Amino acid sequence: MTPVEQLPHEDEAGARQRGGSLAVEQVSHAYVSAGRETATLDNVSFSIPAGHVACVVGPSGCGKSTLLGLAAGLLAPARGRLVWDGEPVRLGPNRHIGMAFQQPGLFPWLTVLQNVAIGLRTRGHSRRDARRIAESFLATVGLSDFQDAHPNQLSGGMAQRVGIARALALQPRLLLLDEPFAAVDAFTRLKLQQELLTLLRRYRPTVMFVTHDVSEAIAVGDMIVVMSPRPATVLRIIPVHPAERSRASAGYARKLAETLECLGVTSDVVGE
Repeated sequence: MTPVEQLPHEDEAGARQRGGSLAVEQVSHAYVSAGRETATLDNVSFSIPAGHVACVVGPSGCGKSTLLGLAAGLLAPARGRLVWDGEPVRLGPNRHIGMAFQQPGLFPWLTVLQNVAIGLRTRGHSRRDARRIAESFLATVGLSDFQDAHPNQLSGGMAQRVGIARALALQPRLLLLDEPFAAVDAFTRLKLQQELLTLLRRYRPTVMFVTHDVSEAIAVGDMIVVMSPRPATVLRIIPVHPAERSRASAGYARKLAETLECLGVTSDVVGE
C-alpha cells in the first residue's frame, strides 16, 4: 500500500509542459550473475507528472540507479513497464533523455566547451551550432571564462556544472540524475542545488533524481519517492511544496521527519 498525496503545482500545468509524464507501472527487476539471481525491484509503481522533479531515496543497493537505467531504456524490466508520454519505454537510445552522474565523466583531452558540445555533435548539430549552444549553457552555469580550460583545471563543483550543462544542452524532456552532487563538499553542494533549481525552472524537464541525501531531496524535489531495502518497493510518495524547501521552515522539518521515519530513522536521532 503506497499512500500518495496530491502533488504541488498541479495548477501550473500550463507553465510546465516542457517535459513529459513518466509512469513506472508494477516494475520488477533482477540481476543474474554466476547463475545466481538477485532481485532489486519488486512491483514498483509511481508516476512523475510533466515538468516535475521526483527525488528517489532509499538504502544503498535498493535499486535506485536501476530505476534510472530502466527509464533511460538501458535496461528492460523483468515484469511491468515504464511509460513515457503514453508510449512504453523500449531498449535503445532515446533522444528525449539527458543524464548526469556522480562523476561528471568529462573527457580529459577535450576542453570544457568541447565536452559540452560533444553530445550535440553526436546528435547531428553542425560544429557551429553545437558551439553556439554549448557557449550559451556554459554562460547559464557561470563557466564562460573556463570554456577553453581542460577538466583537470576545474574544481569538483565546476566539473559538476559542466556535466549538468552538457546534459541540459541536449534540451532533454526527461533528465535523469544519479547523485550528481555526492562527490563535492557540503557548501558547494548547497550552491549547486540552488543553481539546479534555477535551471530546472527555466527549462522545465521532467526529472528523476536519485540521492542518498534526504535534505537534498526536499530542497530539489516536487515529490520524494521513498524506497525500501532490496528488493525495493515504494514505501511512500511524499509531496514537497516550494515553501517547504527552506530549512528554517516548519514544513521542511515535517518533511525531513516524515521521510527519515519511512527510512527507519527516528526523530530523536536527528534531534527533532
